[in-house]
Amino acid sequence: MPEQKPTLYLFDSYALIFRAYFAMSKNPLINSKGLNVSAISGYTSVLHDIITNRNPTYLACVFDAPHITDRQVEYDFYKANRQKTPEDIKISVPYIKEIVQAFNLPILEENGYEADDLIGALAKQAEQEGIQVYIVSSDKDMAQLVSENIFLYKPPYMGNPFKILGLKETLEKWEINNPKQVIDILGLWGDAVDNIPGVKGIGEKTAKKLIQDYGSIEGIYEHIDEIKGSLQSKLIQDRENAFISKKLATIITDAPVKFDHKTFLVETPNKEKLSQLFSELEFRTLGRRILGQDYSVLTPQSPSNQMSLFDTVKDSTSATNTQEVQNISNTPHDYQLLTDSNQLEDFFIQAQQKGVLAIDTETTGIDSMNCDLVGISLCIEKQQAYYIPWQSIEQETFKEILNKHLKGKMLKIGQNIKYDLNVLGQHGINISGPFFDTMIAHFLIDPDTRHNMDYLSETYLQYTPVPITDLIGKKGVGQLKMSEIELEQIKEYAAEDADITFQLYQKLEPELKDKGYDKLYEELEGPLIPVLSKMEQAGVAIDTEFLEQYSQTLASEMLEMQDNIFNLAGVHFNLDSPKQLGEILFDHLKIKYPGKKTKTGQYSTNESTLLLIEEKSPIVQDILNYRELKKLKSTYIDALPMLINPRTGLVHTTFNQAIVSTGRLSSTNPNLQNIPVRTERGREIRKAFVPRAAGRKILSADYSQIELRIIASLSKDERMIAAFKNGQDIHSSTAANVYNVPIENVTSEMRRHAKMVNFGIIYGISAFGLAQRLGISRTDAAELIDTYFKNYPGIKNYMNESIETARKHGYAQTIYGRKRFLRDINSANFTVRSFAERNAINAPIQGTAAEMIKIAMVRIDKLMTTEGFKSQMTLQVHDELLFDVLEEEIESLKALVEEEMKNAIKMNVPIEIGMGIGNNWLEAH
Repeated sequence: MPEQKPTLYLFDSYALIFRAYFAMSKNPLINSKGLNVSAISGYTSVLHDIITNRNPTYLACVFDAPHITDRQVEYDFYKANRQKTPEDIKISVPYIKEIVQAFNLPILEENGYEADDLIGALAKQAEQEGIQVYIVSSDKDMAQLVSENIFLYKPPYMGNPFKILGLKETLEKWEINNPKQVIDILGLWGDAVDNIPGVKGIGEKTAKKLIQDYGSIEGIYEHIDEIKGSLQSKLIQDRENAFISKKLATIITDAPVKFDHKTFLVETPNKEKLSQLFSELEFRTLGRRILGQDYSVLTPQSPSNQMSLFDTVKDSTSATNTQEVQNISNTPHDYQLLTDSNQLEDFFIQAQQKGVLAIDTETTGIDSMNCDLVGISLCIEKQQAYYIPWQSIEQETFKEILNKHLKGKMLKIGQNIKYDLNVLGQHGINISGPFFDTMIAHFLIDPDTRHNMDYLSETYLQYTPVPITDLIGKKGVGQLKMSEIELEQIKEYAAEDADITFQLYQKLEPELKDKGYDKLYEELEGPLIPVLSKMEQAGVAIDTEFLEQYSQTLASEMLEMQDNIFNLAGVHFNLDSPKQLGEILFDHLKIKYPGKKTKTGQYSTNESTLLLIEEKSPIVQDILNYRELKKLKSTYIDALPMLINPRTGLVHTTFNQAIVSTGRLSSTNPNLQNIPVRTERGREIRKAFVPRAAGRKILSADYSQIELRIIASLSKDERMIAAFKNGQDIHSSTAANVYNVPIENVTSEMRRHAKMVNFGIIYGISAFGLAQRLGISRTDAAELIDTYFKNYPGIKNYMNESIETARKHGYAQTIYGRKRFLRDINSANFTVRSFAERNAINAPIQGTAAEMIKIAMVRIDKLMTTEGFKSQMTLQVHDELLFDVLEEEIESLKALVEEEMKNAIKMNVPIEIGMGIGNNWLEAH
């Protein structure tokens, strides 16, 4: 077996940092101090994975120096149009460098040179010494360095695995004979990111063809007379730019940097230093992956919960480093078994005196509606808790005591307490409020971080809870059941949860008040908990016979459509294979391909691509229809019967209060808020949602155009308010104003355009976005938006004021005071700032809409209970509520629901509710 060559990995650091940052831009990792750690986490993960999985001999991390380069001095336009580096990245780089140093790896940068130049020089030097080099980068210009012993290593990205490009792959990708020809292609093509001009009007495809024909830019101009037409004119006109661009695209391989065997050697990292840094950054999962399962984050709390930009890493971690890791083994505690009913009565006497009780359940599974109760933990004092082993006590006696005492005014505390309400409710134990949920409280305080108990415990208590895997083992064949664990072990684990929850309450309750969220919690989120618990336990009935018939209907339609597609194509192929479909459409049928190929060199056949060519051939519409049928059948029609709870015969979703930062509820397991509504076939699925028994109907109550009514009210725009007060169709009214015609002369196309503008404004739509959606020119779209704002100046003022307020305070706010923090609202980077500005406009509108329906739900539930209704509220789907109603209660419940929904929050526009009754959801809606 031949001896393996030593390997050198060179990190193109800024390329990796930007890649990691923007990959997480829509859902960034934010720690409790408000620091965006996306780039730091992504870079560290790649570094660790390469060291662990690739076992490099040498490794160096290369950075661009902060000073301008020689290229920028010579050509001042070079990189001149780059947007400013996001502030989050600027803050992240020092942390990343500290982490690299803690890995005992070198950091290389040189004034006057780019990281690419240092990498090029090091790669060539190492190659001369017989070392195999891997350049870790996603930048396309690095391809010019590839050789027999120099490879490009593209790390995993957005779900795609890592990729290694050697000489063969590089030549094939660029369609060239020598990697150096990459420089010539870039010289012609240019690079918008680096402001390399190239030759105007020449793209990638033409550039590759010219280099294939003439070998280089020099070769092109030596044979310029052979090139005809407009292409020759472009080349002659931009001759100087072509050579300047080639020079700018050329990586310097003789930069003043030396490959050093000793310095670059991969050694054992400084785990103590990494532990300090990971604690500062709150890297829990990543920390355990790199440092082992014993690693634990300790996060000191500051009064403001914010990190100063002037704090140094050493200052921030020194306190953490001196603390002992707190856990059950080294923390005083008194956890006891509670198996005697008299003891339980005594406990509740103390609990009533204190007025607070933390409660937690242990179960056989995570589905609250389909698991068995194993035990109940109770806590009324820090580090003192009790565990009731449910299978070892007199259950009926305990139920009686629990039901007696858990219905009083005592505050019940839980971490995701709705789960415990559901479990206990299914076992005959019913709890009434008030409730304090530590998960929801923390969500209100800091919506953009995590809210699980481990995170909160480590953040607020500097305490690491016992992981469940310590009891039952990891997932797999050897994992134990709770019933197989010794009671003493279960007691320690379970009682700890109640103890931690109680201590978190002591930390979070005053913080909730200090930050002004107590009204939002006490009037809205807290009272909503038992309402959602009732709805989850009520469940919804599903007509499985209808779904079975509908599934057969769609299967038949799919076969017909498939045959039609094959006839149009003139050949049979695997319709579910994107690769084969792309080849049929763009190679076999010669439909002009509208975009770029995928990273694997295939044609994209996703929905957005197919919509671009929908008018080019009737086969495309058939393919889109086929895909719709397939998705409906597999995702909903065939899946819903499988989700019926075997104990109740109903489907029970879970409503989440602590996920969507605007305050909207989400639905999971299954997501019943996502039942399709846009197409006729999709809407048919609603027929499957039926009353649970004879003598009952489905009642649907839906806010009409609620977000437009809210923006009219918030903006105080007189014209829009008048339209709503006069009962006019808002889209026709808008069209009449924008197109300056009487409302009776508004055409369907005018109304469609106005409707798109009305809803688009809420989400900060641009002229480009509006043009795409309406299929009109950008000029016409811009004119439409300008005319809209002239007619509705209040809307424009509201948008400007929302952005300015957010810039001043750093957040947008709803009527009830829910804050949406906008970290990037003052960013110098246009892209991230624009995204924050759109949220500044939309968050108060969407958040207020969420608050309206939540308040209505709380009030409706209260009245249904006090007035003795036997009907049930079962679903909330965005702006709609669904009820399973007794026929004799229909009229009285309709009146109650409409009254409470209309008056949930007072607006200066009328609120309208659409209501319907039917034998299924489709009929009712």
